[in-house]
Amino acid sequence: MSPGAWLLLAAAGLTVLAFLLPLIAQPPAYHDFADRRACFGLPNCLDSASNALFVLAGLIGLRILSGAVARRAFSDAREELPYTLFFLAVILLGFASAYYHLAPDHARLAWDRGAMALAFMAWFAAILGERLGVVFARRLLPLLVAAGLASVAWWLWSEVQGRGDLRPYLLMQAAPMLLIPLLLWRTPPRYSRAGDILAVIGLYVLALLLDYGDRAVFTATGGVVSGHTLKHAVAALAAYGVARHLKLRRVL
Repeated sequence: MSPGAWLLLAAAGLTVLAFLLPLIAQPPAYHDFADRRACFGLPNCLDSASNALFVLAGLIGLRILSGAVARRAFSDAREELPYTLFFLAVILLGFASAYYHLAPDHARLAWDRGAMALAFMAWFAAILGERLGVVFARRLLPLLVAAGLASVAWWLWSEVQGRGDLRPYLLMQAAPMLLIPLLLWRTPPRYSRAGDILAVIGLYVLALLLDYGDRAVFTATGGVVSGHTLKHAVAALAAYGVARHLKLRRVL
């Protein structure tokens, strides 16, 4: 079986498993973050302001793509497109997440999650292009982006209907984190520093754990910083890790 065929089979299996699960609703207390302090008139100060790190990471990525480094980072110039989309999405995420944290609610969260979905799908397409071919990835990119944004739209619509369903959105996050390591294992590399890609995934997993422990981290640090604020910092570091990977890698 070709790598593309088993990847599609694995993706289909994950999709079936996701929809075999019962509905997963948004927890009622999701918007109740631990750190509600304001500063300089900015509500939820650290959770809001820490999103500037996403903007910074995205700008660094675009700067790398605009310089001579980009010519060394790609064996095919067409591979640059999904990375450009990724860094633009990371910048958008910085603004969308800050907008959400100023007054957290479902409608604002949809903007935050939409930017995240765009970033996830763009990066996934970039890795697909490097491992399975740029033509395959370029054909799949619009479908991946549409699926990611549709997962957010479905979640918001389901919440309005009173039967919240996070399954498609969670699948959108889980699939790249599970399938990319499989791609790295089953397909030959065209670039050096493949371990950087796993490090990016590891950082995002750490960010999710910090988010889950939002209040516990806030308590453990004596109210200095919350888990959600640290989530922003670590997730932005993951985005920077993508930029750093492009800067340092070489064509094999």
